[in-house]
Amino acid sequence: MDTYLLAVDAIDPDLVEGFYVIGSAALDDFRPGASDVDFVAVTTTAPADQQVAALTRIHAHLSRRPLLDGIYTTWLDLARDPGQASPGPHAYGRRFHPRCDHQRHPVTWHSLARHGAAIRGPKPAEIDIAANPEELARWTRGNLDDYWRRWWRRGSRLPTPAGLTCLTPRGSAWGVLGVSRLHHTLTTGEIISKVAAGEYARTTFEPQWHRIIDECLRIRRADHRRSLYRNPLTRRTEALTFVDMVINDAPQPTRTG
Repeated sequence: MDTYLLAVDAIDPDLVEGFYVIGSAALDDFRPGASDVDFVAVTTTAPADQQVAALTRIHAHLSRRPLLDGIYTTWLDLARDPGQASPGPHAYGRRFHPRCDHQRHPVTWHSLARHGAAIRGPKPAEIDIAANPEELARWTRGNLDDYWRRWWRRGSRLPTPAGLTCLTPRGSAWGVLGVSRLHHTLTTGEIISKVAAGEYARTTFEPQWHRIIDECLRIRRADHRRSLYRNPLTRRTEALTFVDMVINDAPQPTRTG
């Protein structure tokens, strides 16, 4: 973060007024070598073309690990529903997209409001952030029905890149812990880390699911003890079955008004 902010200030010390870390680093679940640094950078107005060009150069020269993954937005956009926020820059590692909608959704806004770590600027509690619980629930349910249902469907076809990814330890953990996080959000309204999601799943779902949950927690924690599965095909099958179960079990958001 120091390297990044020094580089930004060298081109324009007034550009980035607020810089916040969200995601695993803010939720005490950062895993060196595996986790990205998720961030929200805040400016007064959308960066001009010259500033965008400079930011593109900065991100292109940052170290490869850990990857920076985040958005540039304005104080005004944070105060409005993320669905109404203007498209803006998004950075992922050394790639910089000047104008897109990526990560401009309720999870980012809620993560910043509730768990954001201020590296620069006022604390999140002092910022006007449009964190609507009903919008978060609707977006979360939609993400399960759209992204995660497609992920499950593709992963169920073994002779495909997605199917082969599910054979890997990280592929199984991504699915099992990912849908568990969203189930927790729909049930409680809170956003939690991947490890906390696994612990939640273990206390929420039947004992028949404990082996796949424990395996994915072992993977996430980089625990080098022997896998609970001798056969990765069996792990893949149980992970996909678990993902399907969680998608179907997750509550529907309450409709009001």
